[in-house]
Amino acid sequence: AGRVTDDVVVPTSGGRYDVHLKKRQRVAVYWEEEVSEVRRCTWFYKGDKDNKYIPYSEAFSEELEEAYMVAVTLDEWKKKLESPSREVIILHNPKLMVHYQPAAASDDWGSTPTEQGRPRTVKRGVENIAAEIPNGEPLQIDHLVFVVHGIGPACDIRFRSIVQCVNDFRNVSLSMLQAHFKKAQEQQQIGRVEFLPVNWHSSLHSTGVDVDLERITLPSINRLRHFINDTILDVFFYNSSTYCQTIVDTVASEMNRLHRLFLQRNPLFKGGVSIAGHSLGSLILFDLLTNQKPSPEEDEHREEGSRTTSSNRGVEEVQEILKKLELSEYCGVFEKEKMDRQALFLCTEENLKEMGIPLGPRMKILHYVSSEMEMQVCLLHGSCSSRSHPVALLSLRSAGCPANYPQLNYKPSIFFAFGSPIGMFLTVRGVKRINPNYSLPTCKGFFNIFHPFDPVAYRIEPMIVPDVEFEPMLLPHHKGRKRMHLELKEGLTRMSVDLKNNLLGSLRVAWQSFTRAPLPAVEAASTDAEAEAEPGVEKQPDTKPEEPPAAVKEDPPVINMGRLNGGNRIDYVLQEKPIESFNEYLFALQGHLCYWESEDTVLLVLKEIYQTQGITLDQPLPGSQ
Repeated sequence: AGRVTDDVVVPTSGGRYDVHLKKRQRVAVYWEEEVSEVRRCTWFYKGDKDNKYIPYSEAFSEELEEAYMVAVTLDEWKKKLESPSREVIILHNPKLMVHYQPAAASDDWGSTPTEQGRPRTVKRGVENIAAEIPNGEPLQIDHLVFVVHGIGPACDIRFRSIVQCVNDFRNVSLSMLQAHFKKAQEQQQIGRVEFLPVNWHSSLHSTGVDVDLERITLPSINRLRHFINDTILDVFFYNSSTYCQTIVDTVASEMNRLHRLFLQRNPLFKGGVSIAGHSLGSLILFDLLTNQKPSPEEDEHREEGSRTTSSNRGVEEVQEILKKLELSEYCGVFEKEKMDRQALFLCTEENLKEMGIPLGPRMKILHYVSSEMEMQVCLLHGSCSSRSHPVALLSLRSAGCPANYPQLNYKPSIFFAFGSPIGMFLTVRGVKRINPNYSLPTCKGFFNIFHPFDPVAYRIEPMIVPDVEFEPMLLPHHKGRKRMHLELKEGLTRMSVDLKNNLLGSLRVAWQSFTRAPLPAVEAASTDAEAEAEPGVEKQPDTKPEEPPAAVKEDPPVINMGRLNGGNRIDYVLQEKPIESFNEYLFALQGHLCYWESEDTVLLVLKEIYQTQGITLDQPLPGSQ
C-alpha cells in the first residue's frame, strides 16, 4: 500500500466526534473538549484489577508483531522483549505469551528487570476478547434538540458537565426508543433524536468578572464562597443589564451556530428542532422565545384571526364589562361608537368625556382598565397587538434586562422546561396572570416538567387559570404503571375515605332508627301507625348511603389551558421514588438534578416529539394525555 498523505476523517459517536486517522486523534465537533488519543489495537495484555484486555501502544505493538512473525517463520520461541516501561514480555509459543512486571525499579548499575511478579496474559488480535463494543446509533436523525444548562458549570449531583449529562439523556432516549417505539423502528419509520448541549457559563465567566469577584471575596470559608461565585451568582448575573445581554447573546448565537453546523454535516436532515432548558436555562429560553418575531405571513395571519375574533365578540365583551361595573345604561353609547374591548382599553378620560360619560362612570371604567392591565399579560400576537395597543404590551423581562433579543434561525417545535423557575420569575417581575390567548410567537408547544420535591421548580398553569385549583398532570411511569408506594398510598387514602363514609352512614341510620322507633307503651295500641312508620325507616338506609358514591363519580371539570401549549396541559410532575418519599428535604437537591437520567422525562420528550410526525407509542401509557 502507498503512503497515505491526506488525513482521513471518520465521524463517530453519531457524528458528534471526528477521528483523524493520520493524527490518531478524536476531536469533538459541536463543543470544546480535550483531544483524546486513538489507537489501532493489535496486541493486548490483561489488566490486574478488572481482567480487561489493555492495548499496547502502536509502536510497541509493531515490535511485538515483528518478533512474533520471526518466531513463527523460524520456529524459534522463548523470545524476550522489553517494553518502554521496562516490563518483560516472553513469547513461549503461539498460545502462551506472558507479560511480567519488574519486581523493583532498576538499580544504579542499570541491571535489567527480572521475570518476577505475577505474570499477565498477552494476546494477539481481537478474537475471543469479551469487549463490550456498542452497536452504534441509528444513522437516521428525525429531530434535533438543543439543551441549555442552568447555573454553574456542574449540572448534576456528581458535578458533571452539561456535555456528560446530555450524553446520559441521549443514551436513555435510545433505550426508550427500543422499548416503546419498537414497531416504528422495525418498520424503519424512525431513527433517533439528537440532543446537543449549549454551554453559556464558560463564556460568561471568561469576561473577567471572576477576577473582579476574587478581588472583593473574603478569604474565610474559601470553598463555599468560590462555589457561590461560580454558581449562585449566575442568577444575579442574569438580572444584571450588562451580563444578561451577554448570556442571551451567547445562548442564541451558540444555538444558531450549532444549527448551521448540524445542517452542514447532515444535509439530508428534514426534521424539526426543539429546545430544552434546565433550571435557569429554561428561563433564558423562555425570555428568548417570548421576544422572537414571527414571519410577516404568520404575523398577518394571526392578526387577521385576532381581528375576526375581536370583531365577533368585541361588543359583547364591552357589554359584559359594563354590566360588571353596574353601568348597563351606557351600553347603547359604546355600541353606537362601535367600541370593542381593545378600543375600550385604549380610551383615555378625554375620550370618555367626549362620549358623554359622566365623571363617576368614567372613573369606574378607567380604574377597571388599569387593574386589568396589571392583572393580565397581553403580549404580541396574543389577544391584542403591540402596534395597536402599546400600553397593554407587558414585557416578561424584568426592568433592568436588555430589550435587544437575538433572533433564532429556526422555529422550535416544542419547548421543554426541566425544574424551571419561570413561574416564580414572572411573578417577581409583576406578572400576575398570563392571558389564555397568549402563545409563544414561533413555538407551538410548551411543557413544564418537574420533580415534586424540586425546590427550584414552579408551576405555570395557575397563572393561566387562577380561579380553579387543580393538580399537575402526573407523568406516567415508563413501565406503564404507577410506582407501588404511590398506588399503596392512594389505596389507603381511598380505603380511609370509604371507611369514614360507611361509618358515618351507619351512625346516621342508627340514629334515625333510634329517634323514630315507637315507644314501648304505645307499641301495643298503635299497630297501624307502626306499620306506616316501618317503610319510612327501611327506606332511609337505602337512600342515604348512596349519596357519597354519587359525589365520587362526578367528572372533573374541563379546564381550558389557553393557547400556550395549544390548549393541552403544561405542568407535568414526576413520580418520586419510594426512598425519596421518606424525607422530602433530604432529596430536594437530588430532585432538582434528576432529569438527566429520568426515563419518565425522556419518554415524555420522545412521545411529544414523535407525535408531531404522527408516530405514537407501541402501547399507550395509562394516565397519559
